[in-house]
Amino acid sequence: MEIDPKRSRERMVRDQIIARGVSSLAVLSAMRKVPRHLFVEEALKPQAYEDHPLPIGQGQTISQPYVVAWMTELLDVKPGMKVLEIGTGSGYQTAVLAEMGAVVHSVERVPELHQLAKNRLAAMGYGNVHLKLDDGTLGWPESAPFDRILVTAGGPKVPEPYLEQLADPGLLVIPVGPERRSQNLTLVRKQDGKIGRKSVGQVMFVDLVGRHAW
Repeated sequence: MEIDPKRSRERMVRDQIIARGVSSLAVLSAMRKVPRHLFVEEALKPQAYEDHPLPIGQGQTISQPYVVAWMTELLDVKPGMKVLEIGTGSGYQTAVLAEMGAVVHSVERVPELHQLAKNRLAAMGYGNVHLKLDDGTLGWPESAPFDRILVTAGGPKVPEPYLEQLADPGLLVIPVGPERRSQNLTLVRKQDGKIGRKSVGQVMFVDLVGRHAW
Protein backbone atom coordinates (compact mmCIF):
# COMPACT_ATOMS: atom_id res chain seq x y z
CA MET A 1 0.00 0.00 0.00
CA GLU A 2 1.39 3.39 -1.00
CA ILE A 3 1.47 6.18 1.56
CA ASP A 4 1.63 9.93 1.09
CA PRO A 5 4.28 10.82 3.72
CA LYS A 6 3.56 14.54 3.89
CA ARG A 7 -0.20 14.07 4.19
CA SER A 8 0.29 11.21 6.67
CA ARG A 9 2.53 13.37 8.87
CA GLU A 10 0.02 16.20 8.85
CA ARG A 11 -2.81 13.83 9.81
CA MET A 12 -0.64 12.30 12.55
CA VAL A 13 0.13 15.71 14.02
CA ARG A 14 -3.47 16.91 13.83
CA ASP A 15 -5.34 13.80 14.97
CA GLN A 16 -2.88 12.18 17.39
CA ILE A 17 -0.74 14.94 18.81
CA ILE A 18 -2.56 18.29 18.78
CA ALA A 19 -5.82 16.51 19.66
CA ARG A 20 -4.20 15.20 22.86
CA GLY A 21 -2.97 18.59 23.97
CA VAL A 22 0.60 18.95 22.72
CA SER A 23 0.94 22.60 21.72
CA SER A 24 4.68 23.37 21.42
CA LEU A 25 5.18 24.86 17.97
CA ALA A 26 8.77 23.60 17.87
CA VAL A 27 7.67 20.03 18.62
CA LEU A 28 4.81 20.13 16.12
CA SER A 29 7.10 21.51 13.42
CA ALA A 30 9.68 18.77 13.99
CA MET A 31 7.04 16.04 13.98
CA ARG A 32 5.74 17.39 10.67
CA LYS A 33 9.22 17.35 9.12
CA VAL A 34 10.80 14.05 10.22
CA PRO A 35 9.81 11.19 7.83
CA ARG A 36 8.78 8.53 10.34
CA HIS A 37 8.34 5.90 7.61
CA LEU A 38 12.11 5.93 7.01
CA PHE A 39 12.70 4.67 10.56
CA VAL A 40 10.74 1.42 10.30
CA GLU A 41 11.21 -1.79 8.36
CA GLU A 42 9.98 -1.87 4.78
CA ALA A 43 7.03 -4.14 5.55
CA LEU A 44 5.81 -1.78 8.30
CA LYS A 45 6.01 1.47 6.33
CA PRO A 46 2.24 1.56 5.65
CA GLN A 47 1.74 1.58 9.46
CA ALA A 48 4.44 4.13 10.23
CA TYR A 49 2.06 7.02 11.01
CA GLU A 50 -0.55 5.01 12.91
CA ASP A 51 -1.40 5.62 16.55
CA HIS A 52 0.71 2.88 18.17
CA PRO A 53 4.31 1.76 18.65
CA LEU A 54 5.94 -0.58 16.12
CA PRO A 55 8.64 -3.26 16.47
CA ILE A 56 12.09 -2.35 15.16
CA GLY A 57 13.81 -5.67 15.90
CA GLN A 58 15.99 -6.91 18.77
CA GLY A 59 12.97 -6.76 21.09
CA GLN A 60 12.76 -2.95 20.81
CA THR A 61 10.09 -0.58 19.50
CA ILE A 62 9.65 2.84 17.94
CA SER A 63 7.35 4.74 20.29
CA GLN A 64 3.82 5.86 19.47
CA PRO A 65 3.94 9.29 17.74
CA TYR A 66 2.01 11.01 20.55
CA VAL A 67 4.40 9.67 23.20
CA VAL A 68 7.39 10.99 21.24
CA ALA A 69 5.76 14.42 20.99
CA TRP A 70 4.63 14.45 24.63
CA MET A 71 8.05 13.54 26.02
CA THR A 72 9.75 16.03 23.73
CA GLU A 73 7.43 18.82 24.84
CA LEU A 74 8.11 17.99 28.51
CA LEU A 75 11.84 18.23 27.78
CA ASP A 76 11.43 21.88 26.68
CA VAL A 77 14.34 21.81 24.23
CA LYS A 78 15.73 25.05 22.83
CA PRO A 79 18.08 25.37 19.81
CA GLY A 80 21.72 24.86 20.74
CA MET A 81 21.02 22.86 23.88
CA LYS A 82 23.11 19.77 24.52
CA VAL A 83 20.76 16.78 24.90
CA LEU A 84 21.60 13.26 26.06
CA GLU A 85 19.25 10.60 24.69
CA ILE A 86 19.35 7.12 26.20
CA GLY A 87 18.10 4.47 23.78
CA THR A 88 18.72 5.55 20.18
CA GLY A 89 16.55 2.69 18.90
CA SER A 90 15.41 3.44 15.36
CA GLY A 91 16.83 6.97 15.52
CA TYR A 92 13.42 8.63 15.15
CA GLN A 93 13.39 10.45 18.49
CA THR A 94 17.00 11.45 17.83
CA ALA A 95 15.96 13.02 14.52
CA VAL A 96 13.09 14.93 16.15
CA LEU A 97 15.48 16.43 18.72
CA ALA A 98 18.03 17.25 16.02
CA GLU A 99 15.34 18.89 13.89
CA MET A 100 14.62 21.17 16.86
CA GLY A 101 18.21 22.39 16.78
CA ALA A 102 19.57 20.42 19.73
CA VAL A 103 23.07 18.94 19.77
CA VAL A 104 22.14 15.32 20.44
CA HIS A 105 24.34 12.72 22.12
CA SER A 106 22.53 9.38 21.86
CA VAL A 107 23.55 6.06 23.42
CA GLU A 108 22.34 2.63 22.24
CA ARG A 109 23.36 -0.73 23.72
CA VAL A 110 22.26 -2.98 20.80
CA PRO A 111 24.90 -3.03 18.02
CA GLU A 112 22.44 -3.75 15.19
CA LEU A 113 20.16 -0.85 16.15
CA HIS A 114 23.10 1.48 16.69
CA GLN A 115 24.39 0.81 13.16
CA LEU A 116 20.97 1.16 11.53
CA ALA A 117 20.32 4.47 13.27
CA LYS A 118 23.80 5.69 12.39
CA ASN A 119 23.21 4.94 8.70
CA ARG A 120 19.75 6.53 8.65
CA LEU A 121 20.72 9.73 10.44
CA ALA A 122 23.85 10.17 8.32
CA ALA A 123 21.82 9.70 5.13
CA MET A 124 19.44 12.41 6.32
CA GLY A 125 22.30 14.84 6.90
CA TYR A 126 21.98 15.46 10.63
CA GLY A 127 25.37 16.90 11.53
CA ASN A 128 24.29 17.78 15.08
CA VAL A 129 24.00 14.13 16.20
CA HIS A 130 26.64 12.05 18.00
CA LEU A 131 26.05 8.33 18.53
CA LYS A 132 27.67 5.91 20.94
CA LEU A 133 27.40 2.13 21.43
CA ASP A 134 27.51 1.51 25.18
CA ASP A 135 25.62 0.78 28.39
CA GLY A 136 23.13 3.64 28.39
CA THR A 137 22.73 3.65 32.17
CA LEU A 138 26.26 5.07 32.40
CA GLY A 139 25.24 8.14 30.41
CA TRP A 140 28.01 9.86 28.44
CA PRO A 141 30.29 11.31 31.14
CA GLU A 142 33.00 12.60 28.82
CA SER A 143 30.46 14.87 27.07
CA ALA A 144 28.59 16.04 30.20
CA PRO A 145 27.01 18.20 31.45
CA PHE A 146 23.77 18.04 29.45
CA ASP A 147 21.04 20.68 29.45
CA ARG A 148 18.45 17.98 28.91
CA ILE A 149 18.36 14.18 29.26
CA LEU A 150 15.69 11.98 27.65
CA VAL A 151 15.43 8.28 28.44
CA THR A 152 13.32 6.10 26.12
CA ALA A 153 13.36 2.93 28.25
CA GLY A 154 12.03 2.19 31.72
CA GLY A 155 14.02 1.25 34.81
CA PRO A 156 13.33 0.73 38.51
CA LYS A 157 14.88 4.09 39.51
CA VAL A 158 16.65 7.14 38.11
CA PRO A 159 20.28 6.10 37.53
CA GLU A 160 22.68 8.22 39.56
CA PRO A 161 24.92 8.98 36.54
CA TYR A 162 22.06 10.90 34.92
CA LEU A 163 21.68 13.17 37.93
CA GLU A 164 25.43 13.75 38.01
CA GLN A 165 25.58 14.54 34.28
CA LEU A 166 22.52 16.82 34.23
CA ALA A 167 23.39 20.52 34.06
CA ASP A 168 22.12 22.95 36.70
CA PRO A 169 19.58 24.13 35.71
CA GLY A 170 18.48 21.10 33.70
CA LEU A 171 15.59 18.74 32.95
CA LEU A 172 15.44 14.95 32.72
CA VAL A 173 12.48 12.93 31.42
CA ILE A 174 12.49 9.21 32.26
CA PRO A 175 10.01 6.32 32.69
CA VAL A 176 10.46 4.89 36.22
CA GLY A 177 8.71 2.03 38.01
CA PRO A 178 9.28 -1.09 40.14
CA GLU A 179 7.63 -3.36 37.54
CA ARG A 180 8.89 -4.00 34.04
CA ARG A 181 6.91 -2.56 31.12
CA SER A 182 4.83 -0.35 33.47
CA GLN A 183 6.21 2.99 34.60
CA ASN A 184 5.45 6.53 35.67
CA LEU A 185 6.81 9.09 33.26
CA THR A 186 8.88 11.26 35.59
CA LEU A 187 10.06 14.83 35.08
CA VAL A 188 13.23 15.54 37.07
CA ARG A 189 14.37 19.14 37.52
CA LYS A 190 17.79 20.20 38.79
CA GLN A 191 17.86 23.77 40.06
CA ASP A 192 20.33 25.45 42.42
CA GLY A 193 21.80 22.12 43.45
CA LYS A 194 18.40 20.65 44.35
CA ILE A 195 16.57 17.78 42.64
CA GLY A 196 12.78 17.83 42.21
CA ARG A 197 10.70 15.00 40.76
CA LYS A 198 7.18 14.97 39.35
CA SER A 199 5.17 12.08 37.93
CA VAL A 200 3.26 13.19 34.83
CA GLY A 201 1.50 9.99 33.67
CA GLN A 202 1.53 6.25 33.14
CA VAL A 203 3.59 4.79 30.29
CA MET A 204 4.86 1.41 29.10
CA PHE A 205 8.40 1.26 27.75
CA VAL A 206 10.90 -1.49 27.00
CA ASP A 207 13.40 -2.24 29.77
CA LEU A 208 16.30 0.05 30.58
CA VAL A 209 19.11 -2.50 30.80
CA GLY A 210 22.55 -1.91 32.27
CA ARG A 211 24.65 -1.49 35.38
CA HIS A 212 22.28 1.03 36.96
CA ALA A 213 18.93 -0.47 35.94
CA TRP A 214 17.50 -3.94 35.17
